[in-house]
Amino acid sequence: MPIINYELRPEGLLIETNDGKLLLTPCSERVVRIRYTLESQFSDKESFMLVHPMNLAVPFKLEEENNALKLLTAELVVRIDKWTCALTYYESNGRLLTKEPSRGGKTLTPVDVIKSVFDENSTLEAGQGADGLRVRASNIKKVVDRKAYHTKLEFDWADGEALYGLGSHEEGMFNLRGHHQYLYQQNMKAVVPVVVSTQGYGILIDSYSLMTFHDDACGSYLSTDVDDEMDYYFIYGPELDEVVQGIRFLTGKAPMLPKWTFGYIQSKERYTSQEELVDTVRQFRARQLPIDCIVLDWKSWTGELWGQKTLDPERFPDPKKMMDDLHQLDSRLMVSIWPIMNPNSDNHKEMAEHGGLLGNYANYDAFQEKARELYWKQAYEGLFSYGIDAWWCDCTEPFEADWKGSVKPEPEERLRINTEEAKLYLDPAVINAYSLLHSRGIYEGQRKVTESKRVVNLTRSAYAGQHRYGTITWSGDISANWDTLRKQIADGLNFCATGSPYWTLDIGAFFVQNKPEQWFWNGDYNEGVEDKGYRELYVRWFQYGAFLPMFRSHGTDTPREIWRFGEPGDIFYETLVAFLRLRYRLLPYIYSVASKVYRDDYTLMRALPFDFRHDPKTYNVDDQFMFGPALLVNPITSPMYYGSESKPIHGAEKIRNVYLPEGSIWFDFWDNRAHEGGQSFTADAPLERIPLYVRSGSILPMADDIQHVEEQSSDHLYIRVYAGQNGSFDYYEDEGDNYSYEDGNFALIPMHWDDNRRVFEVGNRRGSYPGMKEQRKLIIMLYESDASAKRIAMTKEIDYMGSCVELAF
Repeated sequence: MPIINYELRPEGLLIETNDGKLLLTPCSERVVRIRYTLESQFSDKESFMLVHPMNLAVPFKLEEENNALKLLTAELVVRIDKWTCALTYYESNGRLLTKEPSRGGKTLTPVDVIKSVFDENSTLEAGQGADGLRVRASNIKKVVDRKAYHTKLEFDWADGEALYGLGSHEEGMFNLRGHHQYLYQQNMKAVVPVVVSTQGYGILIDSYSLMTFHDDACGSYLSTDVDDEMDYYFIYGPELDEVVQGIRFLTGKAPMLPKWTFGYIQSKERYTSQEELVDTVRQFRARQLPIDCIVLDWKSWTGELWGQKTLDPERFPDPKKMMDDLHQLDSRLMVSIWPIMNPNSDNHKEMAEHGGLLGNYANYDAFQEKARELYWKQAYEGLFSYGIDAWWCDCTEPFEADWKGSVKPEPEERLRINTEEAKLYLDPAVINAYSLLHSRGIYEGQRKVTESKRVVNLTRSAYAGQHRYGTITWSGDISANWDTLRKQIADGLNFCATGSPYWTLDIGAFFVQNKPEQWFWNGDYNEGVEDKGYRELYVRWFQYGAFLPMFRSHGTDTPREIWRFGEPGDIFYETLVAFLRLRYRLLPYIYSVASKVYRDDYTLMRALPFDFRHDPKTYNVDDQFMFGPALLVNPITSPMYYGSESKPIHGAEKIRNVYLPEGSIWFDFWDNRAHEGGQSFTADAPLERIPLYVRSGSILPMADDIQHVEEQSSDHLYIRVYAGQNGSFDYYEDEGDNYSYEDGNFALIPMHWDDNRRVFEVGNRRGSYPGMKEQRKLIIMLYESDASAKRIAMTKEIDYMGSCVELAF
């Protein structure tokens, strides 16, 4: 499509071709929006994912060459071929980032948008699906609503370039090169339309329809099913942290989660009564096992009134007392709520009276502001008013059609039947956005009620921008086997690479047993916790979970409380307890890093190229990750002791291969031995531990053993310093569970290690907050890069009063 004319406008560079219009709008020095349309005007559609207005008057220049135009910001150059409008992206210094094919990489194909019309001939059929109530409409009239476009955006990705992102899926893909992926919402699929590249850039697609990604024999491209126009953002880093900063510049900040969210969360399918909930927490306290939250899963309502947001008065006779009892035990409660409602429930009847239901007359319409407000009103009156602390927004897809039968449908068949089901009730252009709008209603509703309790919302699906509503996404109803555990590591890393920082899973998997009549019920352990093979798998899953943004056990088929896996003295029990306590000892580090997620748009759970982009050996490492800047986590993903049915495994070595990225020295967390980076080696991996390494230059604050996040067993803060290179860390504190941090009510204590001078500095405290401890005893432990096993070079103590202190070692 040759350029016919171009002009500079306040909103950017407008290009007219013989086949449509192109508009390039600089949104910052590192972010450019690209729109392409075949219509006379660009679309004025509302963007659900974006927060910033796109006409920000960013300075840019335009240069013309014989065969191209160049749009230049201070950091980025976009070259537009005059004959094909193929775009090529460069750093300001001329380094190539990526490009479209020379023939041009943007295609719009007209499509008719089909709309459902529900009339007197439509019928409804209710049934019980694998994960709850389902209501399906039939005899639906279909009409052509409008014309739209199928979009296709092609790239010539470079040899050796790695791509990550697209959300959390179930296949265990890590580097997306050479693969394809389908982006639609479903149990075990949480979509975020973002890819990031080791070349130093990211692509964000502003679309809410079915999407596909290909880098295979079909080509290298991203496509959307139904859109008014092509609309995407090119985000330059070059570091992946900077790409994420660009994504959050567009889609919003991730707010601080309450501190208790980073403690341990106990869940199962399901606690059935007020007495059982409170008694379980009491047992944790009696056994001196740390816990901060317990979860009330589905069917908390009366009888078959699915989705009713009130508690069954027979099983939960006094919700206010239940919450008082839990809070007195220093525990919180998370409650599962659903977007689908039984027609006999009061919530459904009220929603129907206000016209807030979708065409199946069961799911509420999250795209209507008035319906979101009513949904929140119901959640407030029935639950939040009693002191409920957190939400579990389950089944946020909200339609599924393939969770049945003994044979799992082929991927393309799953795509077809699930997206066709969603399109019955939602506009095809927005079938991926339901969870985003649903989360918005919960967040905005709670914040209007109170600023003293931060919003926490665990969701089964996601989209770009959803993170700004206090959400954590979990990976859905996975099955208990070693292959699933291995794949989940890559799935979580790709989710967090998209700029959505909070991801978790069901520790131990949701389905533990095998039920051949249902393809998804695919666990390997029919005896549950009685099977030593499952106990080993659960311990390894728990060890991995201790280094996830949310540390949460959940599932069906078998109990999940720690004492179900053995008695004190038993290796399974003792290992679970050790990692539970380690998580709590690491809370000063974890909460400080979580503050960076809000303050600096940081990523807590990090694929290795986030920190080691210049080490290509990290590009395909799909079973290791950084947890914050300091810790290299290496989960165990194969059995070493027992198979299913408690069958002993003989001769298995208790080891795993580990790659230590180049450019650092790595300290074994357990015995402090130092290892040079840039090498693979075999690490010991007995059941009691996983290979865990600390990067040289790290400053790792830790606490005493505590039973919940608000407990202060002492005023001691243990600061581990790992020598070998300079390092800095900001220790962060605030009140833990309100929004006053947005107004500056928090404190930072900067810490710095000067490796050449061997000086550790604790800087002046910056800021304050109500209840802040003015004085702390800091115990600084220096680990040397040439230290022999278990040798600490020196330990020093200081009483820190908020003023700068230097310690020479």
